[in-house]
Amino acid sequence: MRRPGDDEGWRVRGRRCMAWGRHARAGRGRAPAALRAGVVTLASVMLLGAPGASARPEAAAAGAPEVVSRASGNAGAPEAFRAASGAPGASEGYAFTEGAQRIDGAGSTADAVRLEAGRTYRSTLPASGRIHYRLELDAGSDVHVSATAVPPGRGSAAVIDGVKVSVQDADGRSCDVDTATFGAAASPHPVAASAVREISPRKSLCQDAGTYYVTVERADPDGKGASPDAWQLELTIASEPRLERTEVTTAPEEWNSASPQPVTGEAQRRAGGVGFAEATPLDEGVWRDDIRPGRTLFYKVPVDWGQQFHATAELGSSSSDGTGFVPAALDLDLYNPVRGHVADVGIGYDGRQKSGSLPPLPHVAYANRHATGAQVGAMRFAGSYYLVAHLTAEVADDFGDGPVPLKLRVRVSGAAQDGPEYAGESVPADIFAVTAQDREAATRGRSTGDGTAMTALAVGGIGTGSALLVGLAVWTAAARRRTVSQDDPGIRPA
Repeated sequence: MRRPGDDEGWRVRGRRCMAWGRHARAGRGRAPAALRAGVVTLASVMLLGAPGASARPEAAAAGAPEVVSRASGNAGAPEAFRAASGAPGASEGYAFTEGAQRIDGAGSTADAVRLEAGRTYRSTLPASGRIHYRLELDAGSDVHVSATAVPPGRGSAAVIDGVKVSVQDADGRSCDVDTATFGAAASPHPVAASAVREISPRKSLCQDAGTYYVTVERADPDGKGASPDAWQLELTIASEPRLERTEVTTAPEEWNSASPQPVTGEAQRRAGGVGFAEATPLDEGVWRDDIRPGRTLFYKVPVDWGQQFHATAELGSSSSDGTGFVPAALDLDLYNPVRGHVADVGIGYDGRQKSGSLPPLPHVAYANRHATGAQVGAMRFAGSYYLVAHLTAEVADDFGDGPVPLKLRVRVSGAAQDGPEYAGESVPADIFAVTAQDREAATRGRSTGDGTAMTALAVGGIGTGSALLVGLAVWTAAARRRTVSQDDPGIRPA
């Protein structure tokens, strides 16, 4: 929430503290041993040697399992195999964007590494102290910098600990600052904060071209229960061009703020992703998944200019005989296309079905950025909006570590409208737009072309025993799409 008199873009949101808030049977017709050995060999090649799918050799800096993901939503094959095998820690992984450049944050701005728009970076956030990065900006574009902090999944956390990111000019004056915290549940999970250098006639600072700095730090590293470990960090930078002509500089005065009725109908199964880069596409409807204590699931919904978004989360009744009450069991957060926080809702859980809805939000409009309220201001551009669901690990204490049924009721209302006339192109391209591919992915539940390469390899590469290989390829593709079963924390049905 913005502070009174905050004309220069100061923005601090310790938002979650206010919320309630983790056999195949042997039988006849068995393939000969040589063929089975060949299948195993091919499987090893497919899983461990597929181009672009191998795990990075570096150890995960923060101690959490490393999962490298294609931006289109595919999990890296070795990590998927580890999850499928039920290896320890498989459920704690976070899917970083594949190809993200590894960089080190500097202790001084004098040594800060340059960040470029359209790029995603990986870094390490120390347990204490600030780290710095550098931006070279023009005088015409808004530049959004997000920092997603990934703490070890099994560690401890302080209630108001999290990640804080700020953008400053060369004289140390703040353009913007944002803080994301774990909230009342104090359950460690990925959290994202986003700060912006915004060009606006309403502002006097940070309007010139030149060198700017990004500073990232822990929100409360000395708090009770705070993790002593370094965390992994994912940084994204997006540039939004100026408009062709000046439009209104005030926020819309009226919009439909009534809470809509949740979407009804039969729920369809759709497994959540394990990172922003792997977020599972959803469109309007009722979606069913399962979430284990301590896990975080990611989904994305295309929301176009002029449309309103609403979501309700439901935790189903527990199948265990446990009793108790967890006041901050589920945390559901909504992020905009640049991973800026929009809204959240916390849901308590006592083993019976419980639900909670995000607050009413305005239709997506360019002019929303002129609003004084953070929620309205965050609905400033079209694109993919991210739903991030985290079930606190404390649920396992009362109801066991088995999966809890999760439903998401997603509504996107209103007809899509033409967007503003930009004077240039956004970077990355189309980040502030909804494309035909985005809509198709939301309908299909995965990005176009997901998992096709391995299927083609299996079908086209071998004649005898091809049926076995097709099955293997399908299994592999499914693993790469993050499917996690109820019986294994690393496997879920598609």
